[in-house]
Amino acid sequence: MRVFGFIRPYRRESAISLALLASMVVLDLAIPRLIQHIIDQGIARSDQPLVIRTALLMLGISALGTLIAIGNNYFSVRAGEGVARDLREALFLKIQSFSLANLDQHQTGQLLARLTSDIAAIKSLVQISLRIGTRAPLMILGSMVLMVMTSPTLALVLVPVLIFTCIAIAFFVLKTEPLFRTVQSKLDVLNTVLQENIAGARLVKALVRGGFESARFGRANADITERSIGVMRFTSAMMPVLTMCLNIGLVVVIWSGGLATIRGELSVGQIVAFGNYLLSTMAPLMMMSMLANMWAAGLASAERVQELLDVVPDVQDAVNAHALPETAGVQVELDGVSFAYGAETEAVLRDIALCAEPGQTIAILGATGAGKSTLVELIPRFYDVTAGQLRVAGEDVRALEHASLLSKIGIVPQESLLFTGSVRDNIRYGKPDASDADVRAAAEAAQADEFIRRLPDGYDARVAPRGANFSGGQKQRLAIARALLLEPEVLILDDSTSAVDVETETKIQDAIARKHGRCTTFVVAQRISTVLRADTIVVLDRGRIVASGTHAQLMQDSPIYREIYASQLGSGIAEEVRASEESLPA
Repeated sequence: MRVFGFIRPYRRESAISLALLASMVVLDLAIPRLIQHIIDQGIARSDQPLVIRTALLMLGISALGTLIAIGNNYFSVRAGEGVARDLREALFLKIQSFSLANLDQHQTGQLLARLTSDIAAIKSLVQISLRIGTRAPLMILGSMVLMVMTSPTLALVLVPVLIFTCIAIAFFVLKTEPLFRTVQSKLDVLNTVLQENIAGARLVKALVRGGFESARFGRANADITERSIGVMRFTSAMMPVLTMCLNIGLVVVIWSGGLATIRGELSVGQIVAFGNYLLSTMAPLMMMSMLANMWAAGLASAERVQELLDVVPDVQDAVNAHALPETAGVQVELDGVSFAYGAETEAVLRDIALCAEPGQTIAILGATGAGKSTLVELIPRFYDVTAGQLRVAGEDVRALEHASLLSKIGIVPQESLLFTGSVRDNIRYGKPDASDADVRAAAEAAQADEFIRRLPDGYDARVAPRGANFSGGQKQRLAIARALLLEPEVLILDDSTSAVDVETETKIQDAIARKHGRCTTFVVAQRISTVLRADTIVVLDRGRIVASGTHAQLMQDSPIYREIYASQLGSGIAEEVRASEESLPA
């Protein structure tokens, strides 16, 4: 499994840890032999100095074993934490490389579970394997060798017990791993419900759906609880079975060894040593049974992480991809473009033909679900077209380096996402080296400078998680400023002024026209006032372009556009729309 290749950079720590572990096992295995020596040579012969010397040697071995155990823990923890750190980074970078189509296939809760609980389980697996997990097999092997050396006949009698014990452990481990995989999948569902409720807390409260969401979370919580109880119920049977095996083994040793002692074939010290070696064999087996849950959970988590690492992003640079050439302006052309979110789903866009010249503004209008946002998401190649060609500056976007394409595009999505930090850092998020003057100029163009300067700390004001301390209109203006600071050659505004008033929207449009005259702009809108100034207004209906032209042309030729216009005039914004029309150049 490729996940365990992440241990390779920590070979040194792992090797030292295992070497210390082997030393500790040798010291532990020496203790029963020293006990035999005390009984047979010291106590039996009343040799007090020998007993004292051997006892002091045993204390020294114990002290040395303690120091070695501390060293083993230190290096195993370094290896485990390093693997976890590298895995988190690799997984995060992998998720960053996903296209939107890949992200659509993975729920947020699933991704969070893999980045947190799954990697924590893998870390525990590595650390346990370098500590107790490896010590147990070494103890078993060493103890069995010493049992044979102590009494081959007695060791042979115990073979059936040991074989049965190993079979029982293998059975429980193999059965437990898929059960833990099921538990982890239920954790995905629980995390998804939790994430949705936290993100949509305002909506849940507004619609008074707290009871419904509590019940939904309760079902997911009860489901994972029942699965976990089932796993624990199954694994709890392991310890009694192994304890029974240990007791049977001790009875066999005492019975067979006692008879051998009576016959003069074994000494009392040998029986005691043999019993200790049996405990040294069975105790690690019982320890392994206790660790089986952690191993099973770690292996299940490793497979889940591996699944993500193996995902091939849908959008990748072609082998011969090249950078977008430098031009004075960028033309964007959609030639017979169709798109569907999946091979078996209905097409969202059908036969789209559209050309935007440098400096032009293309407005996209249509009912909800018409495909407006999907259309503009094809331009930065968040998705690949299903059919047709999408060309930027005359180049098929699939032949361009994706980073080069994105460097020319500024995007303001429907949801205005802000990051924790300062207002200044949010505006220059896409251009970290931007000067304060450039940041303020972008904010002024987005009509955000005024309200920013009214904040207690101005541009250094802190932004709460998800921008919770700003209104919807403020967040939209900050998002627009962030895009304008990039000085993009293609600007995409996806319904990004829906929360601002018409007057502010008009000022933003004027500022964009003045400062970014050569920018090719795509505007997705619901309001007529947003599209009045566009060079071309495209009306989408069920994924097809049903009309295109200027406002005046569409008012004359397009019944759908006139219907939209009339519906908005009747919604109480007539005066605003007429004022916007009157401000248009003759």
